[in-house]
Amino acid sequence: MSDSTLRASVYEVITNRILALLDQGTIPWKKPWGGAEQAPRSLTTGKPYRGVNVFLLHAAGYASPHWLTFRQAQDWGGHIRKGEKGFPVVFWKWRAADDTETTEEGKPARSAPLLRYYTVFNVAQCDDLPADRIPTVETVTHPFTPIERAEVVVHGYPQGPRLEHGYPGAWYRPSADLVGMPTPEQFTSPEEYYNTLFHELTHSTGHRERLARKGITDDIHFGSTSYSQEELVAEMGAAFLMGHCGLEQATLDNSAAYIDAWRQRLKADSRVVVFAAAQAQRAADLILHQAPGDEAE
Repeated sequence: MSDSTLRASVYEVITNRILALLDQGTIPWKKPWGGAEQAPRSLTTGKPYRGVNVFLLHAAGYASPHWLTFRQAQDWGGHIRKGEKGFPVVFWKWRAADDTETTEEGKPARSAPLLRYYTVFNVAQCDDLPADRIPTVETVTHPFTPIERAEVVVHGYPQGPRLEHGYPGAWYRPSADLVGMPTPEQFTSPEEYYNTLFHELTHSTGHRERLARKGITDDIHFGSTSYSQEELVAEMGAAFLMGHCGLEQATLDNSAAYIDAWRQRLKADSRVVVFAAAQAQRAADLILHQAPGDEAE
């Protein structure tokens, strides 16, 4: 079997397994590195966020679980750091209709959902907040042993981005062509570390000097369609690279749950995942130093 045929086989197997997991329902996605053991919560009230807000704020990648609005930061004597972007959260509750309320047709009014949107910032995006009012978050560490096959992939990425450790979250910054990661010991397992690193390296393939993918080259916003599509590509690319290393079994459930959450935001079916898989294949081929678009012989 040729190398291109083998790669195509791995990609197909991984894609089919993810689609099967999406059909079955998957476990909630959780952040794979230590730090914030609590669910995301309001700094001012201490109340945890609920529903889709938990996923959206976890996915932002901050070590602290504490969030607040622009106004709340000001009220506490602090401010949002210049250039930082907020994250949307949704608040809703049922508004009970008054017994005396009627519709235009004279019928009794029904209860209706009251929906509001807020923009919040993590405390790590703020300056001058009173330190004594921010709860301490303990960093959890785990034994870490490098996995040779995964290290070969990371160091074999031709002219890849710069990689730095010690950050509170995992991210790729196109302007600096830089991948930032927590320390390996903060991850729950070596497999989760490499899965997260492969996710960010897949993002880096979209740089304008590489594959010039719209989700990276354009100015996009968290939660937008382009952002959601790029997250699908990155997680599919990570799954392919984990499969290449024979490590996919350890992280596939979490990857499928992460993919499903973004797929739901796109309000689309599994075909969206198949489209993302095609872009992820090109990304994985680039990282593995294979010519993008190679066909099976």
